[in-house]
Amino acid sequence: MGIGLPHLLIFAFVVLLLFGGGRISNLMGDVAKGIKSFKKGMAEEDEAPSPAPRIESTPVATEVDKQHDKQV
Repeated sequence: MGIGLPHLLIFAFVVLLLFGGGRISNLMGDVAKGIKSFKKGMAEEDEAPSPAPRIESTPVATEVDKQHDKQV
């Protein structure tokens, strides 16, 4: 008991009656624009990103180190 061709045709007819041909055409155009935008975004993401600048760290003296230095 799957969805057959007659069921799909009835469904398409009901959708066409509810929304009309113009609204479906506009909707499909919007979907196409979204797909193109998505593909463009994915293509831009594939470009090699520039490496992040390396941050050099310096050791931080703790309170224990400071007290030890005072005692010595």
